[in-house]
Amino acid sequence: MNELARKSAPNRKAEIIAACLYLSDRLGPDRMTTNDIAQAVGLSQPGIFRHFPTKQALWLAVAEDVSRRLNAAWDHALAMADTPEARLRALIRAQLHQISATPSLPMVLHSRELNIDNPALRDAFRTKLAAFQGYLVAALTQMQREARLRPGLSPTDAAVLLTSLVQALAIRWSLGARDFGLEEEGARLFEIQLSLMTSEKPNA
Repeated sequence: MNELARKSAPNRKAEIIAACLYLSDRLGPDRMTTNDIAQAVGLSQPGIFRHFPTKQALWLAVAEDVSRRLNAAWDHALAMADTPEARLRALIRAQLHQISATPSLPMVLHSRELNIDNPALRDAFRTKLAAFQGYLVAALTQMQREARLRPGLSPTDAAVLLTSLVQALAIRWSLGARDFGLEEEGARLFEIQLSLMTSEKPNA
């Protein structure tokens, strides 16, 4: 029995999911086929469907894998921060790190596969993005309670601005040949955005 045949079903599924994300980056999620994935992992196309009965099921497994990694990154970010500003900073950095580690994410989020062909996939990612925005709203609400958020600025609106910053930066990074450090540029722009959102300190 060769090495490929000895792989367990969970390991094989993980390998297929990784290939799906890799090829989404190389080929584009809308151009990638199950035959492309099969060739990448050394299986026949029917072999892919033994693990995932449909392409839609494979994409949902991809969403679950990405969700697990995002949850772990957010939990770690929140655990390491002791102020609302630090939580915002850590969450934005964690999100950008995950995008940098999985460069196909921006393309998947704007693909036909997500937005037209697979409503369940679209709903899964929308739920995950809403959860991220919820963490931002919670930190911004605490800033508001402590009079550290600019008066008149809604925590929800501020969270939208921050998520938009991440999304726009990820698209610019993807379209621009990734010729700048995503986390570093994100951290720089976040500090500018935070300074615009923060209440001015009273004079001593």
